[in-house]
Amino acid sequence: MKSSIRIALALLLALALFTPANAQQEPPKPPTQPGQTPPAQPETPPVNQAEEDAYKAFYEHPKEDYDGMIRSGEDFTKKFPESRYLASVYSRLVNAYLVAQQIEKLFDAGEKALALNPDNVDVLPVMAWVVPRRIDTNALDAQQKLEKAESYGKRGLELLEAMEKPAEIAEEQFDQAKKEKLAMCHSGLGLVSMHRQQYEVAATELEQATKLSLNPEPTDFFLLGLAYEQTKRFGEAATSYERCSSTPWAWQDRCKQNAERAKQMAAKAAAAPAAPKP
Repeated sequence: MKSSIRIALALLLALALFTPANAQQEPPKPPTQPGQTPPAQPETPPVNQAEEDAYKAFYEHPKEDYDGMIRSGEDFTKKFPESRYLASVYSRLVNAYLVAQQIEKLFDAGEKALALNPDNVDVLPVMAWVVPRRIDTNALDAQQKLEKAESYGKRGLELLEAMEKPAEIAEEQFDQAKKEKLAMCHSGLGLVSMHRQQYEVAATELEQATKLSLNPEPTDFFLLGLAYEQTKRFGEAATSYERCSSTPWAWQDRCKQNAERAKQMAAKAAAAPAAPKP
């Protein structure tokens, strides 16, 4: 849980790089036929000063006070359910819910944020990362959820890879925030592949996740160790398990035990006689 909170806090601190303060959802423009005069657009609704003030207070809320941010955001969505700022508010709530471990609320806010903006690069990585971690593989909707998590991860990667740095943001700051989000997408895709027993694919995705993140999740090293074991890369599995055992967390001892087992398997594989050539 501590590592999840650490990741979520890092994302909250990086949100300003991806979601500008004046972020709004634009109403869809009706299609026109060739040669047809575009229909008149509705007038911009008058400014609601109470809404503007509430959004400003929410946006400027200290990111470290995620409980206060949640209260402020939930209050905003109740008072202004038709606000043009809802996409931005739900986006920040997703990450605040992750820190607070309010996962059901996270799912709800995430779905609402993506309904308003399917290409939300703040929400897609979080949903890609969380959804496969909450899947009961025996449930009837397990495959549907895996497909949804996969779509979140792939779309997140596509958008992030193409994303250009805004001029007003320092390159190092932007690059690290981008890498953390890319890591979440790869981590989620890796776990989706683990659920599907596609271990080679899982190893490739989890390798990326652990390389990109400044502080990789120990869970990702554990999963990477499992993927390596399933593909008989026992030496690499031992290294991954050692990495996940170096951080105090719930499965630290299990990682140590798995590392020893993987080392024994690697030694056994090395001592085995080579298969005869055909």
